[in-house]
Amino acid sequence: QGSLLYLDALGAAFPRALTRRGTALLHWTPGCPRAPAGWPLPTLYCTPAAAAALPSRAAALRVQLLFALRQRALHVLEAGLAAELHDALVALRAEWPQLARELALGRLSPQPGLPEVVRDQLQALLTPAAARAAELRAECARGFEGIVLRLWPRLEVVVLRTAHGTERLYCDSLRQADCQGLPFYCPFYQAAGALLGVNLWPVEPVPRFLLCPDWAFSEFLPCPANKEPWTVLLDELWEGREYGLVVTAQPGDYRCRTGEVLKVAGFHKQCPVVEPVRRESQTLSVRGESIPEEQFCQSLCRTLRMWPGARLMDYVCVESSLLGDSSGPCAPHYEVFMELQGLRDLSEGQRYKLDQCLQEDFPIYKSFRFKGSIGPLRLHLVRPGTFTRLREALGSPVPMPRVLHEEQLLRLIQRSVVS
Repeated sequence: QGSLLYLDALGAAFPRALTRRGTALLHWTPGCPRAPAGWPLPTLYCTPAAAAALPSRAAALRVQLLFALRQRALHVLEAGLAAELHDALVALRAEWPQLARELALGRLSPQPGLPEVVRDQLQALLTPAAARAAELRAECARGFEGIVLRLWPRLEVVVLRTAHGTERLYCDSLRQADCQGLPFYCPFYQAAGALLGVNLWPVEPVPRFLLCPDWAFSEFLPCPANKEPWTVLLDELWEGREYGLVVTAQPGDYRCRTGEVLKVAGFHKQCPVVEPVRRESQTLSVRGESIPEEQFCQSLCRTLRMWPGARLMDYVCVESSLLGDSSGPCAPHYEVFMELQGLRDLSEGQRYKLDQCLQEDFPIYKSFRFKGSIGPLRLHLVRPGTFTRLREALGSPVPMPRVLHEEQLLRLIQRSVVS
């Protein structure tokens, strides 16, 4: 039912979007060669399912990109996560000469994470495409602003399974550069492994999801939570209010508090329409101050405007308790790891601007800083490509965490610090 609603909305807004083999899929599902939940028509895709199941995320996205480049007459460019489309286009910038060579020869080069058996299977699907390779070389030589529409001039829409929350950073980056002039459509809302809602409004810039009552059993905790929280059901929601989501995906499953907070944006035929607001698991708190991820991001973006020429590519935060003894004998604090474009280094004064913005935006944080019970924020710059490797290390296609809780991931990013 969800799939049919999605296809109907997509076809109504973009009539050529359902053309056979007119969609390229960029999505990593390790060990599971299938499209994301809700995508039922394999005939839509020009990218082979086997590519998505490769053990390496980087190899999977690169192979899917190569097959997408073969098909000039694409109408839809689709990805499971905005970060996957972002990383595939980063690979295009870095490897377009080699990709053009493979297109021209109709060969798939050996690469890490691409087993020989699978490479042979995918190789059988390729044929030389010298004209397309020449077009790729010509367009990439012109630069990469608007490259997506130049490579696929019939493209109508970019479809992303997840384009809200932390994925907005990648959406903004794509809209400003590679995907200029294209609408973005996020069709489904999923949580705890369950499909819960569908976006019936493909052309609207902010995704809203119609919650469907019979897809899973959903309960809602009013925010802010009371001392004795109680849940309400779909027919008890109020427009404009925020609720924590509790899901029982199938009969017999445990109730799962997902950590997702939704805002009721309205109603459609008596069913609530919601907008995802934040993930409670991604809140920063070393003394109970609780800074939500989207508000931290707003403070970070405000700080960036004070660094002329800087463009934020990615970031992640760590609470000092995860660092153990390596954080030194100091009060609990935040450490922020960032990848910037346009600046190679920051002065101490520039680094302090972020801590200053947090104090201005969060009075409780400012109070703890004044009393010395929270130490000054520490900011680190990492080398390009660090966050692509971090997403590979996550091991599954999940939205990028903004607060790290695993020492293994922390060590990976610490090894990439350059300043």
